[in-house]
Amino acid sequence: MPRPRPNTLKIALLVALLVAMAGSTWAAAWYARQRALAQLSAQALSQLQVRALALQRLVDRYRVLPTVLALDPELRQALSSPLSRVNVDALNRKLTRANGATHVSTLTLIDRRGVAIAASNWNEPSSNVGLDYAFRPYFQQAMQHDSGTFYGIGISTNLPGYFISEALHDDQGQRIGAIVIKIPLDTLEQEWVSSGDIVLLSDANDVVFLSDQRAWIYRPLTPLGSSVESTLARTRQYGNSLLPPAVFRNLQSLGSGGQLVHVDRPAMSHDMVWQSMLLPAQQWTLHLLRDAHPATIAAYRSALITLSVWLPLILLALFLHQRLRAAQLHTRSRRDLERLISHYASALRSEEDSLVHAALQAMAGHSEILERLPQGVSVIDAQLRLVAWNARYAELFGYPDTLLKAGMPVEELFRYNARRGLLGPGDIDDAIQRRLNYLRQGSPHMVERERPDGSLLEIRGRPLPGGGFVTSYADIGLYKEAARELRTLTSTLEHRIEKSTQDLRAATAEAERANRNKTRYVAAAVHDLLQPLNAARLFAGSLKNASTFPADTMLLERIERSLQALDSQLTSMLDLARLDAGAISPDLQVFALAPMLQELAGQFGIMAQAKGLRLSFVTTSAWVRSNPALLQRAVQNFLSNALHYTPNGRILLGCRHVEGALRIEVWDTGVGIPEDRRHIIFQEFRRLDTAVDADERSAGLGLSIVERIANLLGHRLHVRSWPGCGSVFGIEVQRAQPSTAPQDNGDDGSGDSLLKHRNVWLIQENAALRHKAATLLQGWGCKVTEWPKAGDALAQAKGSAAPDLILVDGQWEPILAFLNTDAWARRPPIIAFLGKDETGLQNVLREAGVHTTSLPISPARLRAMMTQLLLGS
Repeated sequence: MPRPRPNTLKIALLVALLVAMAGSTWAAAWYARQRALAQLSAQALSQLQVRALALQRLVDRYRVLPTVLALDPELRQALSSPLSRVNVDALNRKLTRANGATHVSTLTLIDRRGVAIAASNWNEPSSNVGLDYAFRPYFQQAMQHDSGTFYGIGISTNLPGYFISEALHDDQGQRIGAIVIKIPLDTLEQEWVSSGDIVLLSDANDVVFLSDQRAWIYRPLTPLGSSVESTLARTRQYGNSLLPPAVFRNLQSLGSGGQLVHVDRPAMSHDMVWQSMLLPAQQWTLHLLRDAHPATIAAYRSALITLSVWLPLILLALFLHQRLRAAQLHTRSRRDLERLISHYASALRSEEDSLVHAALQAMAGHSEILERLPQGVSVIDAQLRLVAWNARYAELFGYPDTLLKAGMPVEELFRYNARRGLLGPGDIDDAIQRRLNYLRQGSPHMVERERPDGSLLEIRGRPLPGGGFVTSYADIGLYKEAARELRTLTSTLEHRIEKSTQDLRAATAEAERANRNKTRYVAAAVHDLLQPLNAARLFAGSLKNASTFPADTMLLERIERSLQALDSQLTSMLDLARLDAGAISPDLQVFALAPMLQELAGQFGIMAQAKGLRLSFVTTSAWVRSNPALLQRAVQNFLSNALHYTPNGRILLGCRHVEGALRIEVWDTGVGIPEDRRHIIFQEFRRLDTAVDADERSAGLGLSIVERIANLLGHRLHVRSWPGCGSVFGIEVQRAQPSTAPQDNGDDGSGDSLLKHRNVWLIQENAALRHKAATLLQGWGCKVTEWPKAGDALAQAKGSAAPDLILVDGQWEPILAFLNTDAWARRPPIIAFLGKDETGLQNVLREAGVHTTSLPISPARLRAMMTQLLLGS
């Protein structure tokens, strides 16, 4: 049987490996998806139980009210005897009071004919009084079984609700009418909207009448029969609002009684996990649809993990195969080398044997065999006489024809060469005798000899059996010259490489020197620009408060926004310069992450609300090891970027646990980043032209700063994006054990703001406002001391160091005492917050040297004013 070829074996092994990888990846993805679907189904069932309990509690809260009202003697008396105008008004007001106490939608009293004789909405345009409700199922059930329930659209109000009816009896026990209460269930819809799932409530006919998605309301889940359609038309349960039936396909049965379905109408992009729960008391069914896309993501993630497990195994196998192949090649090369050496040795011996054989043939009279050899050859006998030679020998030495004769003593040839200087310097007779002795001794030899004309001869001599000697002469000058040129070329290349390396080192050092000079220049220039910029912001804010013309106010607001954007860009450039210059030390600490993220969520939540967005924050109890200030700046830039590129929707700030670390992530529903442009988002001054507001175009430094912070702290960055759907930015930090040492949540001094570590006194009677202001100041790096009363602060002044700044809201009389106190050698600047109608007090305080500003004041303006005062002091 023939053996398979190596290529066939390799292809078979490769196919087997690919099949194993594909099979294991598919199995892992299938198992992960099934497990995720089962979890989604169980979670959906748990959510259904909570929703069902809330629905049942809402219904049970009002169920007893009709029973109580049915026992009311006034209502029974009204149905037992004819009513006068005054009695009807009294009944209407009675039902209105009952409705106001229970906060239900409508209370209606219906007589035995089905006509409403009184209602809580009697004085509204949509009054129920006088309408005929005999066709309504809840009235028919009450007149037949003493009670009834029904969900439908109201006749007069055209609003849906859940009706509960209770029959009223006369003294003989006969049913004389019914009291009906209508409960609105729209509060449930509002609760369902925030869940993120699709919640449906269908009646006994499988018609959805309540949902957090408008596309599902009044849509049958199954086709309706003709009898059901006629019943719905007769009872006018849903009016003319019925939609075409839903169309969906059951793909798979799941645990906990759920189903995996694909909904075609109303159209949904992903498969859904459908879980249902029967409510037997009302003959309703509660449904919950949860997006099954997370299961698909789990399958992809599991497949990637499986492939990531296969990758090191394949690399290990390739490494071992390479090592084995290298060992085999080494063994083969050594064997080939030994074989080559043996071949060369054999060839050399063969060549020498051939030379000896040719010499013996020449001595026997066959001298023509020497002409076939490329080198010059001479043969002498035991008496040292020339026996045979070839033309190459005569050419190399230039012997005359009269000298090259058979039987010529070799000593004559040596003397001829000596006279021409071919035997070298020294005594001629000694040189001749030395060569003759070599020949007499019969010793093999090999020498290289340079001739006066510059040629180089390789001379090999070998004794002959029975006496005699054969000598070969080969010109190896060309080979030696090539070797010398090769050595010269190698030396030249090494010199050039060394010179190029030195030039490269010098250029690198010069570039680093220029970069440091550039960084220092940028830092100094930005720092010098911040002072007049803060002054301009302060002046713009003052002009805005003093202006009474709307057009001027709008113009000053635009100027203020432009100055604020310029301040942000200059601050970013300064941060970038400090990071490039290596002026910021990582200074890693162990701290709780929740306070920092909570503060950022509060700050950016207000900004998001102003833009019509919703910012959600998922808290965490994790502790991490990082630099608090630098990490806060990175997450802050993520949030700012999300606000910048999100036109509508929501932003989510939260954490995700990964192996050995914690990833802080910011999700948005913005415009997304095209795949071909993701490589530029971390470059300086590069930005996408997809910003929501053209007036808020950034300098393109935020993500560049984040990348440098991540490299400085040793954190990994993660970016994912879906164009048109949103993006997620994350930074991965090391988790740590909770520390018992007190935390320092202040700034590490890496920022350039003059507010860092400044001691600020805050005087404000209102505790809530004082706390908010203190939180804002602490976010800027200030050390805040809070005082509810100015008198308390003044009393403490004599025993403490002077603050850098004092902020006061109200209590102006004691504040003037600060101006005359001798407790401090230098009086700190004071900022007083005034109302718009306190112009007279503003003039008095300004004359006294107190800086004033009108309320309300924006954080940007307050920061600019504080910075300007600190620069001036």
